[in-house]
Amino acid sequence: MWKLIHSKFALLFLINFGFCFTNAQNSSASQQVSSFTIESPQLNSSKKIWVYLPKNYSESNKKYPVIYMHDGQNLFDAKTSYVGEWNVDETLDSIAAQVIVIGIEHGGDKRIDELTPFKHEKYNGGNADNYLDFIVATLKPYVDQNYRTKSNANNTCLWGSSLGGLVSFYGALKYPKVFGKVGCFSPSFWFNRKEIFDLMKNTKSFKTKVYFLCGDSEGDDDMVRDLNAMEYEVNSKRCECQNKNKKVIVKGGQHNEKLWREGFKKAYLWLF
Repeated sequence: MWKLIHSKFALLFLINFGFCFTNAQNSSASQQVSSFTIESPQLNSSKKIWVYLPKNYSESNKKYPVIYMHDGQNLFDAKTSYVGEWNVDETLDSIAAQVIVIGIEHGGDKRIDELTPFKHEKYNGGNADNYLDFIVATLKPYVDQNYRTKSNANNTCLWGSSLGGLVSFYGALKYPKVFGKVGCFSPSFWFNRKEIFDLMKNTKSFKTKVYFLCGDSEGDDDMVRDLNAMEYEVNSKRCECQNKNKKVIVKGGQHNEKLWREGFKKAYLWLF
């Protein structure tokens, strides 16, 4: 059963349709989480956005770094998640993290389009440029205007898993002056393997701080092999002595929220 679920075909079904379902249970989001809706001219749609603010936000005048995370439905609330949430809010509360998190609603049946930078010969996709333009040109200016943020690249992180990991890494390559940190969990490099690796190889300078994470039981050997290969390409652009990238491969880790939830705290602490 799990071999089937972790095949690329089954994963794509979950990616495209499964993430659209919600659970019939009470909300588990903390009081630190609110939401708003914003129009996206780049995507010809509106997007629900979740906002996590640190506990002391209203009691201070300080500014905070910001993490932009994909698949907002799965970050904070068991009610809106597909097969479990990341517990981002509870995790950050537990360590009194001084950070703002912006969770971006995935596009439902448009998720593959939005989170893939290049078309796949079989699965199409390839609308990530517009999705990232929405984040950079529409969402980020709104967030910076309405919340107390540290808006420079060193304090702005892009984070996601699966296709969200792919688009986060791509976003770092396309917008190095916007995103100085990346959380790259179980990235689906296989979807655009040639294009994303060619783009990395042709990048002259890469200064982004990156935390790579995957499990060694995500369905086949592609995930670990691709992660190792991408780490090699990143290291070819800078001295490893800079300690700007970290790779974690979890023994027995599978392609699911459990892996990403359990890896979130250490990744956050390393990135920030």
